[in-house]
Amino acid sequence: MIFAEQRLRLQREQSEKNQALALKFGALVVFVLAASYAFVPLYQAFCQATGYGGTVQQGKKTEEMLASSKDKPKKKVTITFNADVSPHLPWTFVPSQTSIECETGDTVLAFYRATNKADQPVVGISTYNVTPMKAGLYFHKIQCFCFDEQRLRPHETVEMPVFFYVDPDIALDKNTANIDHLVLSYTFFLVQEGGEPELAFEKAAQPV
Repeated sequence: MIFAEQRLRLQREQSEKNQALALKFGALVVFVLAASYAFVPLYQAFCQATGYGGTVQQGKKTEEMLASSKDKPKKKVTITFNADVSPHLPWTFVPSQTSIECETGDTVLAFYRATNKADQPVVGISTYNVTPMKAGLYFHKIQCFCFDEQRLRPHETVEMPVFFYVDPDIALDKNTANIDHLVLSYTFFLVQEGGEPELAFEKAAQPV
């Protein structure tokens, strides 16, 4: 009888420990999912401020930077455009032009085309970078669709503009002086209504 009571007590204690562990694990999963979603805009903001990872820097006023570049020596550079889409986002996303040749210090307008293939509205947000990575310090965006979330209606197609210029100082920096070809890349990710992470869309799309 004593052994049976001890066994029952041990079973209850183990059951309580398992429940507590399950609750902690569940909370951890929720935190990781939320953090993974928040990581995109946080990482984007960090890279914009520092130029890390080839992400274009922001901060100085466009007028000041363009004015200061007028009297600087210019050189020709070629910008190639690249586009990727997260597998969770039901969009097609492609550059409207393969490449553009321009001079440093000149403003350039380019476009990307996005189509929502879903039967419901879908919101996306993009990250971006420039390669070679060290050239990101000299690639300046004036206006870009990547600054905001983009909401497309069912089967809607839109042209998304990006207005930029390459700082002539790229030719004065010994680390970038020989660079005459840059690649501007975007990757679009899903943003669920209510700010839920991408995984929520994947689960909702799975057949029951």
